[in-house]
Amino acid sequence: MGGGVQAGYLFALKNNYDIAIQFDGDGQHDPAFIRNLIQPIINKEADICIGSRFIVKEGFQTSRMRRLGIKFLSFVSYFLCGVRIKDVTSGFRAVNKRFINFYAHNYAQDYPEPEAIIAAVLTGGHIKEIPVIMKERKNGVSSINIWKSIYYMIKVSLAIILYRITYQKESSGKMSIGKLEKDH
Repeated sequence: MGGGVQAGYLFALKNNYDIAIQFDGDGQHDPAFIRNLIQPIINKEADICIGSRFIVKEGFQTSRMRRLGIKFLSFVSYFLCGVRIKDVTSGFRAVNKRFINFYAHNYAQDYPEPEAIIAAVLTGGHIKEIPVIMKERKNGVSSINIWKSIYYMIKVSLAIILYRITYQKESSGKMSIGKLEKDH
């Protein structure tokens, strides 16, 4: 799943794009919202803008079980990095040139959306959510059933906790893995 998204970021990097838009292929995302999605990036208000179905709560809201899972992951993300994102699993996103470069080289391969948020925040990225209206899936079948939902919750929670523990933000804004080196 994440490999295809990362390939898109690699393409955007190679072609020197200023903004890349992530857009799920299942028909849920309405292209009419793209202008709203990129505006905070154009205005330099955000590095990443996420289209959220939970701000105005119109349109398809997903199943109750998934909403609970999304709320849980939102809480874990907030607890770990202090940024509240309501729709942490939204695949409708836009990123600026800095995060095109970052995600071209650093993108989780399995259910990557919540991990991408943590990575962005820990590298000093500013994230904004905008309201969008999502539709019910038009094509394909979700890869997440009840058992995969449980696996997803455990896997993603552990992944973002480990990511948070492993990556420490230095005062210079750069990232390092593990313990920070001491100043000499």
